[in-house]
Amino acid sequence: MLIDTHCHLDAGEFAADREAVLAAALAAGVGRILVPAVAVGNFAAVRDCAARHPGCVAAYGIHPLYVAAAQPADLAELRRWLAGERPVALGEIGLDHYVADVDPQRQEYFFVEQLKLAREFELPVVLHVRRAVDAVLKQLRRIRVPGGIAHAFNGSRQQADEFLKLGFALGFGGAMTYSGSTRIRQLAASLPDEAIVLETDAPDIPPAWLAGGRNTPGELPRIAGELAALRGVPVDVLSAMTAANARRVVPGLC
Repeated sequence: MLIDTHCHLDAGEFAADREAVLAAALAAGVGRILVPAVAVGNFAAVRDCAARHPGCVAAYGIHPLYVAAAQPADLAELRRWLAGERPVALGEIGLDHYVADVDPQRQEYFFVEQLKLAREFELPVVLHVRRAVDAVLKQLRRIRVPGGIAHAFNGSRQQADEFLKLGFALGFGGAMTYSGSTRIRQLAASLPDEAIVLETDAPDIPPAWLAGGRNTPGELPRIAGELAALRGVPVDVLSAMTAANARRVVPGLC
């Protein structure tokens, strides 16, 4: 069984054909899909998506690119959802230093407060770490949480090792399928077996063969094939390995 550890199946891009998209993914062998929220306003959509669709599980959190519209009261609302819904993880949270017009101090405030909630509720976290790996690691060392996943990882090998020491796995998906993504492909090929989980980030980060089109969880088997080829192992071995890793760092995926 394949596990997609990061898929925004609740997104508007799937409004017209969500059932068909999910059916295709399930038929292709994707048995679990982790659907992370991005803001308080889509918590209900994520919950409903997980409740209605077999194999889907929810995570709740406030994404760093959504903190500009967030209020401190949203953290209290997140606490209520964590207590009432008991999700498998807290996320998508983190830092994004790529987008220039997002206040870094505001991002850090919401990130730190959500790490504290993850620690309190003993939940793994789903991390967004774009151009901010060291800053994210700094806070993870300070506020210890029960591990989780560094989504769409694109750091160095040294940074990867630091995440592993903290109980995290690293997410690889569509970006790895581009021949020009040299660093990501080298990491995907050389990291220890226990380091890697699969993801799509659908509808975003489409693999090379979609030519910028909409990504879906049904692309995960082909992404797994690309990773298996990079690592020189059979795809069924790779699928079992990454699924076991996903269950280890996010036990609610079992």
